[in-house]
Amino acid sequence: MAPHPQDDHVPAAARTVTEALALRSVKQPDETAYVYLRDGETPDGELTYRRLESEAQARAAALSAAGLGTGDSAVLLYPTGLEFIRTLLGCMYARVAAAPVQVPTRRRGLERLRRIADDAGTTTVLTTGAIKRDLEERFAGVPELAGLRLVDTGTLPARPDGWTAPEPEPHDVALLQYASGSTGHPKAVQVSHANFLHNVAETEDIWPTGPDGVVVSWLPLFHDMGMLFGVLLPLCSGIPAYLMEPAAFIRRPLRWLEALTRFRGTHAAAPSFAYELCVSDLAENGARHPLELSAWRVAANGAEPVRHRSVRAFTEAFAAAGFAPEAMCPGYGLAENTLKATASPSDRVPTVLWVGSEALMEGRLELLAEGADGAQPLIGAGAAASTTRVRIVDPASRAACPDGRIGEIWIDGPCVALGYRGRERETRETFGAEVAGEPGGPYLRTGDLGFVHDGELFVAGRLKDVVIRNGRNFYPQDIELSAESAAEGLRPNCAAAFSVDDGTAERLVVVVETDGRVLRENGAERLRENVRRAVYDGQRLHVDEVRLIRRGTLPRTTSGKVQRRACRALHLAGELPEAAAR
Repeated sequence: MAPHPQDDHVPAAARTVTEALALRSVKQPDETAYVYLRDGETPDGELTYRRLESEAQARAAALSAAGLGTGDSAVLLYPTGLEFIRTLLGCMYARVAAAPVQVPTRRRGLERLRRIADDAGTTTVLTTGAIKRDLEERFAGVPELAGLRLVDTGTLPARPDGWTAPEPEPHDVALLQYASGSTGHPKAVQVSHANFLHNVAETEDIWPTGPDGVVVSWLPLFHDMGMLFGVLLPLCSGIPAYLMEPAAFIRRPLRWLEALTRFRGTHAAAPSFAYELCVSDLAENGARHPLELSAWRVAANGAEPVRHRSVRAFTEAFAAAGFAPEAMCPGYGLAENTLKATASPSDRVPTVLWVGSEALMEGRLELLAEGADGAQPLIGAGAAASTTRVRIVDPASRAACPDGRIGEIWIDGPCVALGYRGRERETRETFGAEVAGEPGGPYLRTGDLGFVHDGELFVAGRLKDVVIRNGRNFYPQDIELSAESAAEGLRPNCAAAFSVDDGTAERLVVVVETDGRVLRENGAERLRENVRRAVYDGQRLHVDEVRLIRRGTLPRTTSGKVQRRACRALHLAGELPEAAAR
């Protein structure tokens, strides 16, 4: 890896994540690396760099003694906490590919765990004693657990005297990042040590942490954004990270901002809906403690899309607490590129383009003045770092799109992962794309649609999720945004829009998550009609069916993004739980 311009952050001498930890252990042995916040508030455990190195190597020694090493893999089943980080680094030292998975609470989650273990080619599940006992008691005799070896890493022996840690290579698989989807067969993105270090270096280039940097994160650590922001960036940059459980944030979103205030957080990341929840929490409940957010200089915002309304609402709501407008930093990334691909710098406010809705539906860009008829706002996702190249390509012809045309986003650079584990055909299709008539590549096909304007990427939507009517493209997030405005009390991120084929024609279905109070105040039929009217007013599009489901049951990824295809599958199977007035 090329030397990083800030030697005090990403160590230029590090070729692997474990080498980065070793250097931190020498340079900053007794400085805080990670702190776990119990209930999202109270510090309850801390790791220094020296202690982390010692305990990670102890985990590696135990794994090696158990016969696990280069080319092997293990499932990691942990809540957010310090034991996850010890074991993750232990796997990296032992050259064991770690496959982090969400802790299952229901049978469906256990089925996903088993599918991932089988796909990863392992029977070893590393976890805590509490989770091990819970799974064995609640799911005793369930076939999904048969043959899996649950290992309580808290009881593993100490590192033996004289044991020497293996030396991973830069292109060793450090992580198997499984997509968040709950349906279908799991698919593992193989992320190398070099991928991680390059992505951290690019992140530092655009969002430098500096000597006073502090990360505060509630994101799940088994998710790509949580992994990069909660674990890798602070470790490689040598700054402390304060970590809380996602559930603590969801129960009371302002806990996150209170922690940012208390620990003078400078860097934090979340999907767009999280910022919306903070605004709602402030409006509905107020802040329990004074907020002071002037130290927060990078509020990374990654979603599809980043909503102009949400950015403006958050910036205005927390301006009095010292939140600077330029601190809101939209970006674009995906697991297949380790994470970040483009990012807005933290020294200017996010770029907003007002574009023609009609032209957008036809796949072209038309710039309009704010407030003009048919104008809608799009937030820029920033530019790529110097080592990453972004192209806009026609997904059918694979020819480069001219300026002003919407196409599929393709990426080339050192952050692009090694491919999908055990899936050669899909790896070739996704990671081996070439632009027609041009040398260079191969490129990563993201499956996302967008365009570049003045060097900045704008994301329009997901290729497979686009609703096509009469040759025009309708982006589901726009339909969902309209649906959310149909009634007072509907929460952000509560709708999913998709097409289904009834055998004679494509039908547009909009699923809306609601609660008993909203249903009681509006009535089911009136609410459905309001959704239809809102979508027609916003997109001039007729909705064929509106489904009202119970709050908390809309399928989402681990980072909170709506899973449209999973929702569609549940709709077709008749398994969406209907909402009822109370």
